[in-house]
Amino acid sequence: MKCNLCPRKCNADREDGSLGFCGMPSQIKVAKWGLFNFEEPCISLNKGSGAIFFSGCNLACVFCQNYEISALKNGKTITTKELADIFKQLEDMGAENINLVTPMHFATSIVEAIKIYRPKIPIIYNTNAYETESVIEYVAPYVDIFLPDLKYYSPQLSLKFSNAKNYFEVAIKAIKKMYELKTNKFAPNGKMLEGIIIRHMILPLCTEDSIKVLETIKQYFPQAKVSLMAQYTPMFKASSFKQINRGITKREYEKVLNKYIELGLDGYVQDLSSASSCFTPKFID
Repeated sequence: MKCNLCPRKCNADREDGSLGFCGMPSQIKVAKWGLFNFEEPCISLNKGSGAIFFSGCNLACVFCQNYEISALKNGKTITTKELADIFKQLEDMGAENINLVTPMHFATSIVEAIKIYRPKIPIIYNTNAYETESVIEYVAPYVDIFLPDLKYYSPQLSLKFSNAKNYFEVAIKAIKKMYELKTNKFAPNGKMLEGIIIRHMILPLCTEDSIKVLETIKQYFPQAKVSLMAQYTPMFKASSFKQINRGITKREYEKVLNKYIELGLDGYVQDLSSASSCFTPKFID
């Protein structure tokens, strides 16, 4: 069957070994799974999020902190049944939720795995938001929380740094669909049970773009939780781009943070100390 899951519409026959932009065959490929404590407080909570990092990606971010699995495609091929078993193992380990990281290109197999074993804890769809509305509708009955990035407003920036000129126009439609389908619900202890958190990471010399992203979120998604991220660390090919070959400055951070506060956005804000490679997971070769 030809793959047109993502907005790139590669039409690649992944079952016969033809690879599209994501570089992945039809079989599930996983680079790491386990308890992960560096997500938003309502997700990591006490015992950590049960994160499953899928190999491959439909973006090509030159600064990707997970480039070993997104660009270099490292990981291990597993079956749908084995993925279902991982859900159960993470649940037994005490995971607060099942966190599917960059799952879109394996969406159909993930749904089949959930049909085999649906955990009694929330399932998170953790995505770059370069998604089609149809896939969001398809996975929505099987996941509880959408955790999308809204990376850019500018098509020039998204083309330059992620090879996706139409990123914003695609992502905004996908997030609108997520926002329409899920309502924020929390347990008494603060754990998120259902809903949407929109993430945005500040990039060096891109504060005006960040401000436009935050203004867009306020306009279209006033009830969404918003996670403002300061963790940018130059990695992968960032050294080839002078503009982003450094961390963000205190001045850049405070400029965007002040806009976040001015807009009355609600959610989570990373401290500048989060900008460290020590928070990047170690992956399977």
